[in-house]
Amino acid sequence: MTNRAIIIQPGGGYDNVVISQRDASAPAKGEITVRLHANSLNYHDFAVVSGMFPQNEPRIPMADGAGEVIAVGPDVTEFAVGDHVVSTFFPTWQDGVPEVEGFATVPGDGIDGYARDIVTTHVNAFTHAPRGWRHVEASTLTTAAVTAWRALMGDDALKPGDTVLIQGTGGVSIFALQFAKMAGATVIATSSSDAKLERLSAMGADHVINYRTNPTWGETAREITGGRGVDHVVEVGGPATLNQSMAAARVGGHISVIGILTGLGGEVAVISALAKQLRLQGVLVGSRAQQQDMIRAIDANGMRPIIDRCFPLESIADAFRYQETNQHFGKICLEM
Repeated sequence: MTNRAIIIQPGGGYDNVVISQRDASAPAKGEITVRLHANSLNYHDFAVVSGMFPQNEPRIPMADGAGEVIAVGPDVTEFAVGDHVVSTFFPTWQDGVPEVEGFATVPGDGIDGYARDIVTTHVNAFTHAPRGWRHVEASTLTTAAVTAWRALMGDDALKPGDTVLIQGTGGVSIFALQFAKMAGATVIATSSSDAKLERLSAMGADHVINYRTNPTWGETAREITGGRGVDHVVEVGGPATLNQSMAAARVGGHISVIGILTGLGGEVAVISALAKQLRLQGVLVGSRAQQQDMIRAIDANGMRPIIDRCFPLESIADAFRYQETNQHFGKICLEM
């Protein structure tokens, strides 16, 4: 089967995006064929498509793909034709402690991703999608949702009554808010936009802080907790926000170091981490088992993702240009 695919030429950049054709073979033993219907955008995908993470060979981008199984190979029992599925970020990391370094095995980066109509791949590259979700909704889960789930539930078991600090209104932060409220936690949310802070409050955020008008927001967050500090920080900003995140955290608190929105390096007050005995955990998405755990929780709670805007697949460059404006609240998606 020959089908449409978005190709990023070596070096990346929006001018190097072309629409081409890629064959999809019949599924062999342990494989499934999926007709893809949607992708969702993440900062990592932006880094690949824009050329920030330049590829040395032509690459089909997008780690997040959702669609319907149209064929199964011999001995495949987990999936059947007609099942709705969503991709996994690390197809080779099934369960347990992290074993994969970097992006060599990640679809849309080290290997071809899901900005295409049909793909044949190993069963481990997908899981079942949440019951009753549209494909475009399911496509939001692979990177952002699994990252938020692992940060709060996998690396540090979130408990009712804990306090979680989230930053901004991107995919990871919104999912962290939803999972935290699902678990009975208190959420402190930051943004530079008062309008976005109002939307966060409407979604259940208990306290909101404008970090642009309040540059010492970490201290403010700690004051909100009565001086104790927050239990968990979902840190997506990077070097420019980490020191305030450490100021916000309680003694022995957990900081999930996830994002590089403010750059790849900078000054970090290591003494704060030592004095407060903080646990800084680098987070690069999660395992297939964590994705399955998360989807069981979603099914049990009736949660739905927040989707900001959808673009047709062929308008992928326009979608990333929109992401760069930072206007969005929740996920930006592509639809086939």
